[in-house]
Amino acid sequence: MTTNQPQSARHPHAAMRRSDREITERAEIDAIIQSTRVMNLALSDANTPFVVPIFYAYDGRSLFIHSAKGGSKIGIMRRNDKVCFAISVDQGFIESDQACDFEAKHRTVIGFGRACFIEDEAEKIAALDRIVARFSEHAFTYPKTNLDATAVIRIEIESIKGKSHGFG
Repeated sequence: MTTNQPQSARHPHAAMRRSDREITERAEIDAIIQSTRVMNLALSDANTPFVVPIFYAYDGRSLFIHSAKGGSKIGIMRRNDKVCFAISVDQGFIESDQACDFEAKHRTVIGFGRACFIEDEAEKIAALDRIVARFSEHAFTYPKTNLDATAVIRIEIESIKGKSHGFG
């Protein structure tokens, strides 16, 4: 996983136009990822985009999500494992006296990666435990029928960038 890998000018992770807004400290990027529970996951199916908000967990290297085994996002990820995700916090706006000078206030992380379906039951349980821990301090067990009906996906992050505007 890289934070500033060289990319072609057409790739979204090319050099940031406003480098003064780029978050370069990995600890700050990780803090943004950990500070909220919902991310927007972008998928593509035969050049048709699809975006879905989804709960997630993060272990410092990968993101973890879960879903029913069927449905649009699962079908798309099985056909095309390339994903993009966006996590944004502290949204708002910066007002101006000029209509065209309003600006977005935010801290955002955008990344690219690959969706890997976890089939090993112990790995699935560990990932589900990470997700559940974001919502509850209770330990849970997962009935075999529920585990069998649940898809658990690890998103292996390939590149990631952070951006901040309107803070400090």
